[in-house]
Amino acid sequence: MRVIGMISGTSFDAIEAVAADLELAEDALLAELHEHVSADYEPELHAAIAASLPPASTSVEEVCRLDTAIGRRFAEVAAELAVSAFGGEVDVVCSHGQTVYHWVEGASALGTLQLGQPAFIAESTGATVVGDVRARDVAAGGHGAPLASLLDVLLLGRNPDRVRGSLNLGGISNVTVVGPDRAPLAYDIGPANALMDAVLSDATEGRETFDAGGEHAARGVVDPELLGVFLDEPYYSLPAPKSTGKELFHLAYVREQVGDRRIETDDLLATLTALTAETVAAELRRLDVADVVVAGGGTRNPTLMGELTQRLPGLTIEPFDVLGVPEAAKEALLFAVIGFLTVHGIPGTIPSCTGAAHPSILGAIVPGRVPLSVASGADPPARLEIRTPLPG
Repeated sequence: MRVIGMISGTSFDAIEAVAADLELAEDALLAELHEHVSADYEPELHAAIAASLPPASTSVEEVCRLDTAIGRRFAEVAAELAVSAFGGEVDVVCSHGQTVYHWVEGASALGTLQLGQPAFIAESTGATVVGDVRARDVAAGGHGAPLASLLDVLLLGRNPDRVRGSLNLGGISNVTVVGPDRAPLAYDIGPANALMDAVLSDATEGRETFDAGGEHAARGVVDPELLGVFLDEPYYSLPAPKSTGKELFHLAYVREQVGDRRIETDDLLATLTALTAETVAAELRRLDVADVVVAGGGTRNPTLMGELTQRLPGLTIEPFDVLGVPEAAKEALLFAVIGFLTVHGIPGTIPSCTGAAHPSILGAIVPGRVPLSVASGADPPARLEIRTPLPG
């Protein structure tokens, strides 16, 4: 089956999309990966998304406009990828869209909202489209996150001979852990790049939206007292599964913690980099992880990766690419897999990872031009086999 998976993450810096041929074979999901693209939002749409995110207020009119504009941009990317990867014929597109709000109170997720109207993708590509993929897990008592745990478990194995981890350093850091004779576990750890991006974008009036190469943090000096203030955040002590987002970790949050302190931007970025490294390292140590693969924009920040490595002596840290998937393509491939499972009537969640009461078939289906006919009732795959990998 020809499938495209798409997502714009919490950093909303680009739309990631992967085209793959997927097929069930006994207990395995076989994948031939054709192409991965990373497509920018136009500046006006990027600015509109930024202006709508918490703690900013917005209007129903603006939500409607964003839903349409994001949906049309996703549709453009999907149509172009369908032509370059499949000659224009694609069966299924699964679109995560753009998260604009994730409603969490304490240890419970109560709702989640992703924009990017999938009808535009169906109209543009003719494919069956799977959208709104997180809501069903939330309805079943889960967090709707981290859904990447599905892909992690399929690639790492449910019962390895040691404790293994898969870490994502996007706007928010999240981890999946598998080990001998235990159920997989996954959850959001805390901020990865979200706070750093917000601080630098504000300090440079948008000229720099992220700390390229970790250069600002490398020039700065960590403020240990302020780091301690950040580490006192109650979220870190909540039990897993748990989820968080920019509803909590945003620029106003940083300003509140900094208070009346006078601190240079580079020193603040160094402190926030140390915060990410410290919270992630503490969780990996607590879970006795022996080796971990890492994906997300944070992997391209050598200052952050150096801080993390320094805190985890003896732990093997490798790029997610060693599993046959370029780290930048990981989440897009995840949604290709979810879309494939959904149209086959197969659950796409692992309850021990999201906290749901049971596994769920994810998403809402928008029919394409031609009805999609598939056999249903297959067992969930136990592993994902990458038959044709993408270049890193």
